[in-house]
Amino acid sequence: MFTGLIQALGTMEPLGGDSWQITCVSQSREVIMQDLAYGDSVAVDGVCLTVEKVLKDGFIATASPETLRRTTLLSEQTQQRYVNLEASLRVGSKVGGHFVMGHVDGIGRLLVAEQTASSWEMTFIASEAIARYIVPKGSIAVNGISLTVAAYEPELSQFKVAVIPLTYTETNLRYLVPGSLVNLEGDILGKYVEKFVYPGNSHTITDEISMDGITPAFLAEHGYL
Repeated sequence: MFTGLIQALGTMEPLGGDSWQITCVSQSREVIMQDLAYGDSVAVDGVCLTVEKVLKDGFIATASPETLRRTTLLSEQTQQRYVNLEASLRVGSKVGGHFVMGHVDGIGRLLVAEQTASSWEMTFIASEAIARYIVPKGSIAVNGISLTVAAYEPELSQFKVAVIPLTYTETNLRYLVPGSLVNLEGDILGKYVEKFVYPGNSHTITDEISMDGITPAFLAEHGYL
């Protein structure tokens, strides 16, 4: 489990098959490397990977076919730019972002990035499978970064986030251009609510009801009151 607060930047190099070498390149590499051990989990652009071998400035990990299918790890852009790195959450540590599982739901795409007086406003488009978990003022992980949804257009499956300068300069968001692909993970809370409301998983909340339909009576009927 992670928090979505990026600790360092790194690069990825394919080693053949499903193996990758991840190298920490930023000055904050010690945050990742100080006690990294075999079997540890590290989020790489939001993808939870298991350390199979520790190197001087990085590690080697294997990505499963399912992981490669759902994420940007195989894309040329990922192999040509920096990736965000975060070590797994320790028991008792502060949770400054939100609970991020490192299980990417799918790929999104940057539409536009605009600099404002105090931040960067970035608009992404997501697939319907991911979009159903997006709510205004809710949390979403973009390349492993915990961000708050500032605005959401459900009919277009587009959402906007406001990124403070610190996050923009310390992560790989600053290297994105319109059309860049990103890994997206919806808030785990929304997934559990959906599962509890529709145990058979044959429906989603957005299939049959709107937010106006979520009343105290509806919540009580489904065990939330």
